[in-house]
Amino acid sequence: MVVYVFLADGFEEIEALTPIDLMRRADIHVVTIATGDRLEVKGAHGVTVQADVMLCSGCLPEADMLVCPGGMPGASNLAASKVLAAMLREQYEQGRYVAAICAAPAVTLAPLGILEGKKATCYPGFEQQLAEAGATHVAERVVEDGNIITANGPSSSMPFALALVAALRGPGAAQSVAQGILL
Repeated sequence: MVVYVFLADGFEEIEALTPIDLMRRADIHVVTIATGDRLEVKGAHGVTVQADVMLCSGCLPEADMLVCPGGMPGASNLAASKVLAAMLREQYEQGRYVAAICAAPAVTLAPLGILEGKKATCYPGFEQQLAEAGATHVAERVVEDGNIITANGPSSSMPFALALVAALRGPGAAQSVAQGILL
């Protein structure tokens, strides 16, 4: 089982690192991918992370899940990548998981058309972008609709991460991870 987490300058650190941490605790192989021109990626709050690999067209094998953290301008920087856009569309069309949190559902996923007819959530203030893309905004922390999983913001990083674990490994694995971190 492989998950790709995409990191662009300005990403919201808690929204990227919490899912990475909890998925790895569930023995899910997580690969961090820098979408810019270097492996070091600077978060919205000054935390610099070194990604595992650089994003490149056609050089990465298929993944079970693609994850887009939010944050601004991180979500906009993700949206600017044509290579990532193609990967997200293909992932969705092949029925594999696409997950996004905070601004990323509205800024990164919505313009691709993959939220049309789907229920989704996002950071407050971005709901109109979901509606314009044909999605139904649901005011919940985490929303799952088929192969799309979205969350509304930083405080939802933990339930979002556990939802990703549950989707890939089952509810028992998510419960085990939650117990292990005293949640």
